[in-house]
Amino acid sequence: MSDLTKLTLKAALDGLKARDFSSEEITKAFVANIDAANPRLNAYVVQTTEKALAMARASDARLAKGEGGALEGAPLGIKDLFCTDGVQTTAGSNMLRGFVPPYESTVTSNLWRDGAVMLGKLNMDEFAMGSSNETSAFGPVVNPWKSTASNANLTPGGSSGGSASAVAADLCLAATASDTGGSIRQPAAFTGTVGIKPTYGRASRFGMVAFASSLDQAGPITKTVEDAALLLRSMCSFDAKDSTSLDVETPDWTQSLNKGVKGLRIGVPKEYVVDGMPAEIQALWDQGVAWLKAGGAEIVEISLPHTRYALPAYYIIAPAEASSNLARYDGMRFGHRAEGTSSLTDLYETSRAEGFGKEVQRRLTIGAYVLSAGFYDAYYVRALKVRRRIAMDFDAVWDKVDAILTPSTPSAAFALGDKQIDPLQMYLNDIFTVTANLAGLPGISVPAGVDKGGLPLGLQVIGKALDEATVFQVASALEEAAGFVAKPEKWW
Repeated sequence: MSDLTKLTLKAALDGLKARDFSSEEITKAFVANIDAANPRLNAYVVQTTEKALAMARASDARLAKGEGGALEGAPLGIKDLFCTDGVQTTAGSNMLRGFVPPYESTVTSNLWRDGAVMLGKLNMDEFAMGSSNETSAFGPVVNPWKSTASNANLTPGGSSGGSASAVAADLCLAATASDTGGSIRQPAAFTGTVGIKPTYGRASRFGMVAFASSLDQAGPITKTVEDAALLLRSMCSFDAKDSTSLDVETPDWTQSLNKGVKGLRIGVPKEYVVDGMPAEIQALWDQGVAWLKAGGAEIVEISLPHTRYALPAYYIIAPAEASSNLARYDGMRFGHRAEGTSSLTDLYETSRAEGFGKEVQRRLTIGAYVLSAGFYDAYYVRALKVRRRIAMDFDAVWDKVDAILTPSTPSAAFALGDKQIDPLQMYLNDIFTVTANLAGLPGISVPAGVDKGGLPLGLQVIGKALDEATVFQVASALEEAAGFVAKPEKWW
């Protein structure tokens, strides 16, 4: 079969089980795709070809005996902040360049337990700080999509840009990603893929390089909603090594698909209509409402009054936590160490200046400022109070609605370099996604249409804590109604 790399994860798993092709065959097909595309897309920072082929052969041996796990033989890409035993993990930073973990993250351990194959480590914004994958020490990732109006290279979104680009360009069946303020859902929307951030605590953070510990959550980027349900189930588990891990059962979310939305109440928050929002984003949102209405859902206008404060609160809390988490990278125990320094203070300062990129330095400076003695109460404590109010807004509407529908992003993918001059313009990309992180709720982005330049646009479904089942149910209905089948035209 020549089109093995175009298969969905579900179709590939079915084909492997039926012995229509081998894991080694599909793995070799992906390796060939990566070799051809990566010089132009820059999605992978490490290729683990020999490891992948060894894992594939082991999977084939298990499949030949009628054995194997839920993901047996499926070649996946791994975002470069999941520690992988014996394989370099850098979180896209010079600070960790050359770091080879002697242990495995819980999420990736779960994948290997279920038989998945690792193709390599995927590019990302440095320490997951960014919305365009331009802060990576390995250079920007390029979106496989191009606008009909321009030949410019576009961002795949961030921070999981490598994951989104790789899935959209058929460089893996699916990929792991992480979401601190929208870093799964925004790249998924920009690349015509599906991305879900589960409830905070569903997936273990053990072995994930930390950005903001109360916000970070792992999730998948995939080609379909069904694939997302399959991969998320393997990624999630209770983990005693993570104090924020929830000791709850991981359901089979594929059972929630294709149920329709008849009888469900879908909330439409009025606060998500923002000034200057492109007409095509509003039109897509209206279309999503119409699809769900036609499917038998009741549409309920709701109010989430503290939404307007979500971005300011996020950009105080996240940098504060990052400042604390990244204090460990001081040039002493691990991470980059500067040469030729004259004192201990000089070693700290020079190591951090050389190891961290400009965006990380900016956020660490903000974080240190808001945590300092004179400003702790005025900024950090106040932001935590706002966060609680945002969570209470959601709590107040769950007796009226079963899920919430919003746009995923305020625009389609923009050109690389477009928003680098003004950090605030870049931060506004997270406007529709950060609330779910602040409240710890599950959120999914589903490709639902294209803009006038032919670029994909996504719709977001937000659900109650631990109710990914309803999120998948609504997402599946949107996917079916939208019938999104567009693919980027190959130029790479």
